[in-house]
Amino acid sequence: MATEGEDEGLPQQHWGVFGSEDLDSRLLSHTLRFVETLEAQYLCPCCSGVVINPHQASCGHIFCLRCIRALLENGLSAKCPKDHAFIKSNEVFQDNCCKREIQNLDIYCTNYPACAYTFPLCHLQEHLKTCQFEIIKCPNQDCPETLPCAELEDHTKNHCLHRLEPCPHCHQQLTLTHMKDHENTVCPEVKVPCPNKCTQMMQRHMLKEHFSQCPELETDCVYKKYGCSVREKRAKVLVHEDAALNEHLLLVLENNTKLEKQIHSLQQGMSVGQEQLQDQRSAVSSLERAVQQRSLEDQRGRVSNIQLQLKQLSLAFGQDSTHTELAQLRGSLGTLSQQVSVIEGLKEQLGVLEDRYLQHSRLLDIHVDQLQRNEERFQELESTSYTGKLIWKIRDYQKRKEAASRGHAPVMLSSAFYTGRSGYKLSARAYLSGDGAGRGTHLSLYVVLMRGDFDSLLPWPFRQTISLSLLDQSPARNHVSESFLPDPASSSFARPVSDTNVASGFPRFVSHGNLEAPKNAAYVKDDTLFIKIRVDTSSLEDL
Repeated sequence: MATEGEDEGLPQQHWGVFGSEDLDSRLLSHTLRFVETLEAQYLCPCCSGVVINPHQASCGHIFCLRCIRALLENGLSAKCPKDHAFIKSNEVFQDNCCKREIQNLDIYCTNYPACAYTFPLCHLQEHLKTCQFEIIKCPNQDCPETLPCAELEDHTKNHCLHRLEPCPHCHQQLTLTHMKDHENTVCPEVKVPCPNKCTQMMQRHMLKEHFSQCPELETDCVYKKYGCSVREKRAKVLVHEDAALNEHLLLVLENNTKLEKQIHSLQQGMSVGQEQLQDQRSAVSSLERAVQQRSLEDQRGRVSNIQLQLKQLSLAFGQDSTHTELAQLRGSLGTLSQQVSVIEGLKEQLGVLEDRYLQHSRLLDIHVDQLQRNEERFQELESTSYTGKLIWKIRDYQKRKEAASRGHAPVMLSSAFYTGRSGYKLSARAYLSGDGAGRGTHLSLYVVLMRGDFDSLLPWPFRQTISLSLLDQSPARNHVSESFLPDPASSSFARPVSDTNVASGFPRFVSHGNLEAPKNAAYVKDDTLFIKIRVDTSSLEDL
């Protein structure tokens, strides 16, 4: 058995480590054509070819390394093909002198006659690197073509189907074999028709935004949560919402009436619970007074003393002489026993009443908590958006900005909004006087993920694109908008473990100069500005 770096046929000390094995392997794969006829001493007695990695036997003949190995592996009685002399492995050694002589012999290029260069054998590898007729595999990944080096550049640049080319639409580098699939499926800049067949053509990356606003998209009436069952194309739904305004107001009124009845019912339940609680408290107070008037432990002590006295009297006197006293004592004992039983019953009743008191207290707390949640829910139903969009109206801009610059209420918080009825909960924050890098010079805008009721059913981290816009109130509609894609590694977009996550957004959203004195816009009008937050919900599935 041989370990790494050893050879089974020849001892390491005799054949050595040959320093140009790469050249030898190339020689074995090419037919060599020498300029002059080879002398017999350079021909291997076994293969009759030029000696590759020459090793000399004890008989003086020179063999290729692989040929001498083959001879020795045939058995212990290896013989030289020339003179039939026995060859012993320990007498074979590498002939470096012969090797140098062979490597300095002139040969034709292995691509002869196409290439007529001649050079010493030792320069073969160096020449083949630049030989224009050497057959080379195309370097482009997955391309199976082999061709002469002179044609390689033209092939890789103009003909190879696996070459990299920029997409004509988005300029991303792709192989030609993948280009069509890229254009047909994922290229964001290719114009595609709306899947709702609304006749509009748009770039693919704008498709999601258009899809949510497409007039041909089937959608529910915004009053669905109040009971409206209309579901039509968006254009028809908008007409319906305007035409059926009175019916929708009646639905909202009916819904509010139901909520008011629920709240009234809860309040009545609370009143009844409070009355019952007061009754139980009065009963407990009466029992406490009764216990104070007659201590249970004292009565037990008196009974024990009387029983002891009776026993002592029975031992000290006869039955006849003490009959009257014993009868009196027995009567007292019976009375005391009855009183003790009554007190023990009162104590048990007190424990039951205390348990009922605790139960009613917990029930009352539940009713109060439910009432508060219903009131909050009612307010939320009145004002909350469930479409992933928020239009935030900020009044008294100058007054609020000046107060913020003095450190009074520097941050403003919007109401919460949702990406769906059971979607993510978010809100916005605005620093009118700036925050961080924008303090004193810019309006800073941020978005905050909040803990919601359906977080356990939603995918995390949050990955939806968020757009923030400062709306232009002039006819020019030159809105200022910025968008960002959440970083999945940021804790700001992980599932909230408290009421809110850390806010993310733009500390330098827009400078105060551009906000208050723009050239062709009106962002502040009547001391009021509007901010729009939009979450891309097109990839979210309804639960």
